Amino acid sequence: AAHAADLAKGHPAARERDDALSRARFEFRWRDQFNLSLDPETAEKFHDQTLPADGAKLAHFCSMCGPKFCSMEITQQIRDYARSGMAEKSEEFLKQGAEIYKVEQGSVDPRIAADD
Repeated sequence: AAHAADLAKGHPAARERDDALSRARFEFRWRDQFNLSLDPETAEKFHDQTLPADGAKLAHFCSMCGPKFCSMEITQQIRDYARSGMAEKSEEFLKQGAEIYKVEQGSVDPRIAADD
């Protein structure tokens, strides 16, 4: 409750710590998550109850959703897919002359068309 109150009051250190923990969660940096938690030993014990294998601290999922339905992993996959699609579209745009308004032969340029 005290940490939530610090966040509500706008304490910069509380926000920085919270943001660091959120980034560690999203990037599946388990050791950082444990160390940034309010009680690192208990956090690691809870983790180990559900995913006891040492490799679980390297896993890109947790026990809540599992590997097939991990919202963090799915979000990262969507971001990667969008990034690759944007790179393709950017190259296509550059190859076509990098014009926002491409005038087809025989058509009126929309930038200079008269308003009726």
